[in-house]
Amino acid sequence: MRIARFTTGDDPAYGLVDGAGEKIAEVTGDPLYQRIELTGATHLVEDVRLLAPVIPRSKVIGIGRNYADHAAEMGTDVPAEPLMFLVPNTAVVGPGDPIVYPPQTSEVHYEGELAVVIGRVCKDVEPEDAAAVVFGYTVANDVTARDLQRSDGQWARAKGFDTFCPLGPWIETDLDVSSLGLVTRLDGEVVQDGTTADMVHGVAALVSYASKAFTLLPGDVILTGTPAGVGPMTAGQRVEVEIEGLGTLSNPVVAP
Repeated sequence: MRIARFTTGDDPAYGLVDGAGEKIAEVTGDPLYQRIELTGATHLVEDVRLLAPVIPRSKVIGIGRNYADHAAEMGTDVPAEPLMFLVPNTAVVGPGDPIVYPPQTSEVHYEGELAVVIGRVCKDVEPEDAAAVVFGYTVANDVTARDLQRSDGQWARAKGFDTFCPLGPWIETDLDVSSLGLVTRLDGEVVQDGTTADMVHGVAALVSYASKAFTLLPGDVILTGTPAGVGPMTAGQRVEVEIEGLGTLSNPVVAP
């Protein structure tokens, strides 16, 4: 099931997206918290504005250096255990929303990633039980001010600016994410071409590890890391992250 959050100019609503990604059947309620029912209204995707499919009410948990090739290109080793950081929910934006280039940095990078959306309150989850607490998956761009990441020594500011966590276009609730192609394009040119099969720590391990540090709440998002090929983007460019089975997340980069 594909679940989108969208607006036609009124209050945000949720809907079920068809397999072709062309139509949305509107539903009542919030699928993360309530039983949903079809309203009978349908929309063409091209006629609505897609929003971030989830706005985490608690937290976004990032995972650093979870692909060996990315760790190598950054000149670092792969951590023995998942390297976690937190991103504020104010960083989340949706498909088509601008990524605003902050004046504090001169080196903003894209990072295409698979994102995991948590579906229920959980703590101390074992890897074999992780699937039961996952609501679904979406596409993310873990935007990073690389110069500030180096200078600060910790990553809250470098990854936490407003607009630095695009998510979308929708949530897929039924998907085998063990080996999905992940491609990032900058102005149409492929800059990242990887597969989720190369994650050092898989989804089940990441959900378990995070849950043993923090209570996970419905709508929390885990960013699972990025493959090699990260690099700078500048105002006026457009970055697209496409994950097999999930679709494409596209955002322009703009000056403040």
